[in-house]
Amino acid sequence: MSLYWNARMETLDREELRKIQGERLKATIKRVYENVPYYAEKMRKAGVTPEDINSVEDLRKLPFTTKADLRDNYPFGTFAVPLNEVVRVHASSGTTGKPTVVGYTKNDIQTWAECVARCLYCAGVGKDDIVHVAYGYGLFTGGLGLHYGAEMVGATVIPVSGGNTARQIQLLKDFGATVLCCTPSYALYIADEMASAGIKKEDLELRVGIFGAEPWSEEMKAQIKQRLGLKAYDIYGLSEILGPGVSMNCECQNDLHIVSDHFIAEIIDPETGEVLPDGEKGELVFTCITKEALPLIRYRTRDLSVLTNEPCACGRTGTRMKKVTGRSDDMIIIRGVNVFPSQIESVLLKYSEVEPHYMIYVDRVNHLDVMEIHIEMNQSIFSDKIKNIESIERKIRHEIESTLGISTSIKLVEPKSIQRSEGKAKRVADRRKIFNS
Repeated sequence: MSLYWNARMETLDREELRKIQGERLKATIKRVYENVPYYAEKMRKAGVTPEDINSVEDLRKLPFTTKADLRDNYPFGTFAVPLNEVVRVHASSGTTGKPTVVGYTKNDIQTWAECVARCLYCAGVGKDDIVHVAYGYGLFTGGLGLHYGAEMVGATVIPVSGGNTARQIQLLKDFGATVLCCTPSYALYIADEMASAGIKKEDLELRVGIFGAEPWSEEMKAQIKQRLGLKAYDIYGLSEILGPGVSMNCECQNDLHIVSDHFIAEIIDPETGEVLPDGEKGELVFTCITKEALPLIRYRTRDLSVLTNEPCACGRTGTRMKKVTGRSDDMIIIRGVNVFPSQIESVLLKYSEVEPHYMIYVDRVNHLDVMEIHIEMNQSIFSDKIKNIESIERKIRHEIESTLGISTSIKLVEPKSIQRSEGKAKRVADRRKIFNS
């Protein structure tokens, strides 16, 4: 099996890659200006015309696109092709406002499969593998995205979708899947249910896990690896840009390789919009340079990461991004301090006495923000003495407070008392608005 799915494009000379990106960017800007009234108006207001865009360096002249822009043009107002050229529609699963609608032409579907195929090859997945896809199918892009990419590389695909975990485990065992694709939180849920059913990791054939759709820590990755007996990989994507397949880490596990001949990535200061240099943490912004139906320009993802253009030991030369550590709009602000669930998770996974299942409750008491974290105890200490449980609570509280720089309350709760998620895990219940005056 080759190391690369598309060796030429994945190992392009940096100068040649920038030239290709510039040519594709110029063509894309001209097309959206002529075919998407929303973009034409937005560019006119910014004083920019297609003639002003001739290279990647000109990208920063263009205005940003946000999720609100897509909702304002719901459902198809940002499409750059007639609807009769759109062969598939997906939509976000947002809980507020209108969903963001994504369209794909026939060529877009092929491009998507190609991007996912490259990602799968990064993890050494090929035609001899059996790929168990436990991401949701339907309007969510996860299931079908991995499905088409796995078929492109010639693997056998088991399109299970989410839910019915006992059946998932049975099929993993009976069909001999070698690759598991799902959210990292669901991978741990599968591990929990396997343990309850007396099924060991040795009973499965899994060797690779491809996990995404939510931020997760290196500590969680290590735990998934240990409990399921596989090598865990990050895959990144978002519906508006493509779906899964925008980036993936390789067997070197050095950051995530962005499919740079299809997407131009930037990092900006989320407050000012200023473009930041490589190595600085900020908000990811993507521009699509090959998509036909929905070629978004400078789309603000709200995901926080760091970019580098240093070559990887695997030989791929495109831009790389660090694992997403959280979202600029989903973070919790507690007494002026920015808090991400992944920071708390990294602490919890150091303690064998607790499970990686937790809920963060934020309230306002006497006009002050308070945070309480409920954490599931391991079965082994559930019946332990109260003073021992309180001692563990104190240790965890001390480390979390040292990590975050603010005080918090810790409560260890019964095993399996926190609701499980078969999709994106819900980690935060912010109840402060109840007390707002």
